[in-house]
Amino acid sequence: MNFIPGLELSRRFYTDAVRPLLEKAAPGVPHSAARIGSGSEVLGYDTPRSADHEWGPRLQVFLHHHDVPRHAARITHMLAEHLPKTFLGHPTNFAPTGESRDIRVMRLTDGPVHHRVEVTGTSTWFTDTLGFDPAQGITPADWLAVPGQLLAEVTAGAVFHDGLHTLTPLRRALRWYPHDVWLYVLACQWQRVAQEEAFVGRAGEVGDELGSAVTAARLARDLMRLCLLMDRRYPPYGKWLGTAFARTAAGPRLTPVLTTALAATDWHTRERHLVHAYEIVAHQHNQLGLTDRVDPATRPYHSRPFQVLRADRFAAALTARITDPALKDLPLVGAVDQFVDSTDVLCRPESARTLSHDVRKP
Repeated sequence: MNFIPGLELSRRFYTDAVRPLLEKAAPGVPHSAARIGSGSEVLGYDTPRSADHEWGPRLQVFLHHHDVPRHAARITHMLAEHLPKTFLGHPTNFAPTGESRDIRVMRLTDGPVHHRVEVTGTSTWFTDTLGFDPAQGITPADWLAVPGQLLAEVTAGAVFHDGLHTLTPLRRALRWYPHDVWLYVLACQWQRVAQEEAFVGRAGEVGDELGSAVTAARLARDLMRLCLLMDRRYPPYGKWLGTAFARTAAGPRLTPVLTTALAATDWHTRERHLVHAYEIVAHQHNQLGLTDRVDPATRPYHSRPFQVLRADRFAAALTARITDPALKDLPLVGAVDQFVDSTDVLCRPESARTLSHDVRKP
């Protein structure tokens, strides 16, 4: 099979195969159709390698909540019985891989198609995916309880048809943080840098080059996520972080600097390149005009011989501009994926919401 990007495959699958069957199964019933949610193709990062699991002709069909109990089962059955067995050379049937029944891969079948056309209601889908229904309004607590990866998956991808006239406005509302939430999340990301920037030198000074290197890698990751946030892009999870970062405004300039810092074998060299990276990102902050200018020059860490940015200065400048009472006095812990690193938590919206709420309790 010649590779076709997953979004285009799903678009054509909807137009040529799914929509005609929808019109037969539920004539006159309005619907929306999209390919959003999890999957490398949603973010535009899929390659031929992606076809080995959960990739192929798949999409979501959204119905009005009152139409779901009346039509969803019939539509699902109609698709299972009448979808073509292949589409553009790709099987439309998805079978378990054998390693897990939850992970499926395209496989030919002689029987009904176990398709990946999800028929659901908009409110149900968004609540299951994000932990809340954005149609009911989005509070600062809602924003902070959703991992950036999930927001990226919901706002990326493509809408093929919006007969309900709700999917596009909801995605637009989620496209980026409100201004004060953005300031707060940026401040928290700068605070993460401030908390560890002196440790590259301190670990190296006592002969712990491995510890110094690990700290440098953590700082590089935080700077990459910071650049994504400054570019108004939700940071994805680790697999795609470098790919997304390369497309930021600072990416082309910072990539060789961070790469050299991570390849260094002594802490002095490592620190020197991180200092260069700090100053690039500091200039980027000033160009945004979100705060008064903050001096981008690095400096010694108090009386110790380690060169740092004192990134807490940028966090303070940002928090000083926050006016929303719901955010103004919050501790600088940030959105849930700024203080939680467990995939098992970040992939479960309710778990993420619980932790996000608990960490902000007085």
